[in-house]
Amino acid sequence: MFSLKKLFGGKTENAVPAAAAPPTPVEVPPPDSISAFLRREAMFDRQNRLSAHLFSLQKSSLFADAPRDTQRQIDARLLSILAASPDAWNTQFAFLPLGSGSLDLSAVDRLPTRNVGLLVQLSPDEDDQAALIIRLAILRERGLKIGIFRQPRHPLFAAAILQADLGVLNVNGHEAGTVRDFSAALRASEHEQPLQLLALNIETPDEHRLCHQWHFDFFHGPFAVNAPPRPESAQADPHKIQLLHLLHLVQGEAETAELADAMKQDPLLTFRILRYLNSPTLGLNHRIDSIGQALIILGRQRLARWLSVLLFSVREPNFADWMLVESALTRGRLMEELGAELLPDQAHDPLFLTGIFSCLDRLLRRPLADIIHDLPISEDIRSALLERQGPFAGLLAIAEASEAFDVVRMQNAAQAVSLDPASVNRALLAATAWASEVTEHWE
Repeated sequence: MFSLKKLFGGKTENAVPAAAAPPTPVEVPPPDSISAFLRREAMFDRQNRLSAHLFSLQKSSLFADAPRDTQRQIDARLLSILAASPDAWNTQFAFLPLGSGSLDLSAVDRLPTRNVGLLVQLSPDEDDQAALIIRLAILRERGLKIGIFRQPRHPLFAAAILQADLGVLNVNGHEAGTVRDFSAALRASEHEQPLQLLALNIETPDEHRLCHQWHFDFFHGPFAVNAPPRPESAQADPHKIQLLHLLHLVQGEAETAELADAMKQDPLLTFRILRYLNSPTLGLNHRIDSIGQALIILGRQRLARWLSVLLFSVREPNFADWMLVESALTRGRLMEELGAELLPDQAHDPLFLTGIFSCLDRLLRRPLADIIHDLPISEDIRSALLERQGPFAGLLAIAEASEAFDVVRMQNAAQAVSLDPASVNRALLAATAWASEVTEHWE
């Protein structure tokens, strides 16, 4: 059996000392040099399903390894951004990289405990083992999951990993043998609780396969963003073709009887649409049993909205599918959220459609201009999508920049429409919560 003490070094006491008191929380306001914009990245489970998100700040290290004081300031800002959101950004699991020097921040104690995990990097000058173990135990007792980054040379690593729910590894920074040995050692160690493995910064499909082979549970990194699309053309999907036809009819003010006839041509699609419209996502008080009822209860704009969402649903999705789904739904909802603040007197469904339609070229593998030409949409949507002009163009630029991890681009896009970082962050968290809820119910 592998020995944590032999492999990682240091003492491996598992008992939590009883004498020391929890540290006194100290708050440090972050300086302006630290990015005020949130960064959200997808994480996948062993079934290749998008099951979690990693939240950090633009420009900051995903490994929480800045010098102690700087990392503490970064962590304080990240926690304040999350605390300011009224939305459940932890609908799916949310992982937050933090330095061990930030665990005494009072904002940590105010975090929601459901579906939240702290990925802790041990600060180089962390030397109080008793205080660290007590703090980790308190946070775990509250219900937070604790992840510990692999740091075999740190004198407190062996003791800290015994308090963890997750072992965390920066895959890109290590050889294949390290991935294997880390997994084998942690799975063989004597933990009081089941220990999961989280792989960060996986760059290639080969690295993902290696981590999957060695029993990792969560997978993060560019491998998902760069995953190849399905070999078959999405244009051949009859459900998507029929959905586009229905969307055309709804947007084009077709009569209800014409819509009902179109629905009859694809009973399976009709079933899927009605099942989705009756799911908890919409929260309707009345059951919808026909397209006629849907038009009456939802109205054409709202029905068009949900048909556009269903365009992106995929059976047995791969990584590329999931990334496209998240991009489309987040863009639409983020634009809608920002529109409520920036354009309070206008209808916001067109903003949602602008965001989600901006991904149609990737979905259907056709030029966006050709797709848009076939849809009876407003000139504001059309000009935003094809010319980056008009009243919706600025919000579309923010939605696109939020995926690019380019803080200068994000700053410029937000300033162009007079939105501050706090508004953009709240909208991104609200969009994340909504997209997570939607994808829970559509299949």
